[in-house]
Amino acid sequence: MTQDDGKRRKKPNILVTGTPGTGKTTTSSALADATQLRHINVGDLVKEKNLHEGWDEQLDCYVINEDLVCDELEDLMEGGGNIVDYHGSDFFPQRWFDLVVVLQTDNSVLYDRLSNRGYSESKLSNNIECEIFGVLLEEAKESYAEDIVVALKSDNIEDISKNVSNLSDWVRNWQHPPA
Repeated sequence: MTQDDGKRRKKPNILVTGTPGTGKTTTSSALADATQLRHINVGDLVKEKNLHEGWDEQLDCYVINEDLVCDELEDLMEGGGNIVDYHGSDFFPQRWFDLVVVLQTDNSVLYDRLSNRGYSESKLSNNIECEIFGVLLEEAKESYAEDIVVALKSDNIEDISKNVSNLSDWVRNWQHPPA
């Protein structure tokens, strides 16, 4: 992937996306530790920097201001070396990412995870339906070149460990391609 000036970043940018509860933050944190890339949790960033337009009572979440989020991340993303963790993917500039990872979790596992978080019945149902219909994988495929979008199973700690190992290998190969 190249930047606008034609020079390749020294380190890749990775987007880790998926339905809430699929392990995005756990995977992203472990991958950041393994690769020394910067983990950016967009949900936390939105709260810390007030990059939202208020609270949505019905969805029980902040209504993020996508333009403010992109403005906040622009310089970091151009420099490379970031793992961006967020459930949405379609509003980020395509040029930012070298790999888009969509985590997917079995519905019964996901149901338990979200129930344990105390999600309301409507929020729980909404997220389970999103996972059943593969909404976030489809969104990623529509927003980025299909050859950089990868879906990974994330049902348990073994899956997460395997994913982190494989993604760490990908980062090493991206930074130092085989001759």
